[in-house]
Amino acid sequence: MSANSARPTAPDNSPPGSEDDAYAVLRNPDFLLYVIARFIGSFGQQMLTVAVGWEIFERTGSYIALGLVGLVQMVPMVLFTFPAGHVADNYNRKHIIIWTQAALAVACAVMAVSSALKADVAWTYGGLLAIGVARTYTWPASSAFLPALVARSQFARAVTWNSGSFQIAAVTGPAMAGLVIAVARSAAWTQFLTPRLPGAWVTAATQGAAWVYAGNALASLICLGLIARVKAHHRVIAREPMSLATVKAGLRFVFHTKIILGTITLDLFAVIFGGATAMLPVYAKQILHVGPDGLGWLQAALPLGSLLMSIILIHRPPLQRAGRTLLWSVALFGLATVGFGLAKTFWVAFLMLFACGMTDYVSVMVRHTLVQVLTPDTMRGRVSAINSLFIGTSNQMGEFESGFAAQFFGPVFAVVSGGIGTVLVVLAVAYRWPEIRKCGRLDA
Repeated sequence: MSANSARPTAPDNSPPGSEDDAYAVLRNPDFLLYVIARFIGSFGQQMLTVAVGWEIFERTGSYIALGLVGLVQMVPMVLFTFPAGHVADNYNRKHIIIWTQAALAVACAVMAVSSALKADVAWTYGGLLAIGVARTYTWPASSAFLPALVARSQFARAVTWNSGSFQIAAVTGPAMAGLVIAVARSAAWTQFLTPRLPGAWVTAATQGAAWVYAGNALASLICLGLIARVKAHHRVIAREPMSLATVKAGLRFVFHTKIILGTITLDLFAVIFGGATAMLPVYAKQILHVGPDGLGWLQAALPLGSLLMSIILIHRPPLQRAGRTLLWSVALFGLATVGFGLAKTFWVAFLMLFACGMTDYVSVMVRHTLVQVLTPDTMRGRVSAINSLFIGTSNQMGEFESGFAAQFFGPVFAVVSGGIGTVLVVLAVAYRWPEIRKCGRLDA
């Protein structure tokens, strides 16, 4: 193993007691820029998720086509995760983030034009494929870059704030996307444009998804600019060539570190079985009858619950029994998923998704903290890539599994059976990896 990083973690220059100050880490300018950039980039991505789901289902009416949205984005993760991890360990992580954000901006711009022109949906899938490649390289570089920005004593707080910024974006982004689509489709907007633009331009300007894709392109460019202002760098002392041995080293570390392996496995199968979000367009249109604006709020319900939980955890001491809390939170996530699947009214569905968000946030925070803290900096890129592969493929496979099950058994069965499967996964993981149950304080 070569010495890859000259800056494994930021020096711990924080004053005594600052680890108990919930806001001390925000006075770090590099971390503040990172968090703001993450918020803006995530805001655009969350808008895009709503727009793609709504546009694909509205234009095709196919559950399979909706499930393919996840599958298309999963393919790059499978193909490029290990190269992405190697790149994150052997090249400047800050520069990787900048270049991948530029690629995201270009892909979203192409999607905006194709949507405005009502081109074949293959263009949308092509844009999603490109986005999947860019995000595959972004995730390990971004995750492994975070420990270089903050002191070790503040890392758990940094993870909480970082995840919280994502949840804020995930709350506001879907709601904004639903609003943009609804306004663009409204008669008032069409009447406003008709006397001012040619007919073809009016048609293009009333494609709500196109506006959302363009907004995501702009968000990626802003994120790029903010990351460029971060002063911290991941400097590589000695690069090692991409080889089977370097890949095996990352895999060996994950499989030999049982707490990391167990928590990643728990997330993988829990999300595959509990991925109800793929069915939100179906529930909004066919079961709850709330339209695109209602879809936006349903999409926001889960991150809104996560946001509330992040606020609670920010102002509380580190978890004392992180492992047991993790297992209970995923089990409750499965039960809340069952409740959502059986919901017949908008507010019951909203509250069940809100509960999913609260419980899901706990598992995300615990897992991300453990992965970064237990991994040496020279391997953080590869281990983060493996983690992102588990997370990303589970999300996309969950969407495809839900679409496939809904096609043959109906959307309600797909969601409810997935929630039950999540609870069974918790029981299996708790039995297979007892080390998780024994995991104590996150800052220990």
